[in-house]
Amino acid sequence: MPSSSTNEPDFAAFIAIDWADREHAWALQVPGGARRETGKLTHTPEAIDAWAMQWATRFSGRPVAVALEQSRGALIHALQKYPHLVLYPIHTSTSYDYRKAMRPSGSKSDPGDADLLLDLLTLHRDRFRVLRPDTEQTRKLQVLVEKRRQLVDERKAQTNRITDQLKLYFPQVLDWFDELYTPMVVAFLRRWPTLPQLQQEDPAVVRDFFHQHGSRSQQRIDQRLVQIRQARAALEDPAVVEPAVLMVRILLGIVEALNDGIRAMEQSIQEVASAHPDYEIFSSFPGAGPAMAPRLLTAFGSQRDRYRSAGEVQVYSGIAPVQEASGKQLWIHFRWGCPKFLRQTFHEYAALSIQFGGWARAFYDKQKAKGKSHHAAVRSLAFKWIRILFRCWQSRQRYDDKLYEAARSGRAVPIVSQNPQDSAVSGRQAQSKSGKHQDFKLKSAGEILKSLMAEA
Repeated sequence: MPSSSTNEPDFAAFIAIDWADREHAWALQVPGGARRETGKLTHTPEAIDAWAMQWATRFSGRPVAVALEQSRGALIHALQKYPHLVLYPIHTSTSYDYRKAMRPSGSKSDPGDADLLLDLLTLHRDRFRVLRPDTEQTRKLQVLVEKRRQLVDERKAQTNRITDQLKLYFPQVLDWFDELYTPMVVAFLRRWPTLPQLQQEDPAVVRDFFHQHGSRSQQRIDQRLVQIRQARAALEDPAVVEPAVLMVRILLGIVEALNDGIRAMEQSIQEVASAHPDYEIFSSFPGAGPAMAPRLLTAFGSQRDRYRSAGEVQVYSGIAPVQEASGKQLWIHFRWGCPKFLRQTFHEYAALSIQFGGWARAFYDKQKAKGKSHHAAVRSLAFKWIRILFRCWQSRQRYDDKLYEAARSGRAVPIVSQNPQDSAVSGRQAQSKSGKHQDFKLKSAGEILKSLMAEA
């Protein structure tokens, strides 16, 4: 059996679990043995505990490798508390493609899938990473930022449903307001759910409403009042209007609840993020505010040995494109298989950084001038940002736009690293292109960024 690492534990057994909702199929093989044991595991805390502890008893507490098609979920979280179980998450697409290769007929069963997962574990585990949970603080923040995004996406789905209803009988609202989820729009539609009700109201009352909800542009308020007076109802059929109004009222209640949930989630995110030792690094980047800085932090995590280079982050996140070659043909395309939320984080941050001008805006404009689409140009910018983020993360330094601009222009920057020990370590570990070690002096922040520009 191949070993995934020279530092790999001396496994007493290998187990693969085909995850299911209520009952999991498992297969076990001991090193050097040809016979495999199989069984079922009921998904209850009591059954999982008894199942895990039997291997600790049977193999005297020696480590047991466990492969399963989960990186998160109820089962893998339940198994993480047992120190003798070393978990190998396997992506579902990997096991799916392996099953197609081994069983062209398409036959499938839970015990059979567990057996194939066991093949992957015993024969190819050098291609998989052992699950190494990050710090509790980092993992908590990661869950919080992902849950917040889920609430934001759900709010978007509900506002889209409100938009569909308003297009039937009150489409003017979509022109008067930019976002339907804001407290002002929710209060507006609750008070005046239809155009006739709005037009019957005293304009002075409507004007006061806008003032009370933070709208201070007199020009825009006057424009809205004129548009309200001149508007015509799109539909007057009560059979359609009244159910639509009721639907909008119900959906507004959902949007209000989601707004409250998002605010509560953001408060928790800020409390956890502000206490994280790396938060100061990521909050120093332009545009990385209370929402984006925690996402960038969790994108890298706290384990600085997880990635050997920025290139690994670019590939894993899906920002780096895929190159395919066959014969004399060569083509490059968008990377499909990747953690979507991670790719989304880098993509959204790069797009956000454009608004702050500077080199990011110039780089984006240059990519657009080459004929790239908006998203392709943003991905190119994200590719560049990852290199900078990675270097600051590794050296535990805040980002300084002036240092970066100086590095780009080739000017000397006499500012030393805030963490000499980390810089010295990175200097000792650096190598020349020929593979021979060189003597390195203590690197300053400017030198680090300058070398980064040379790599780019």
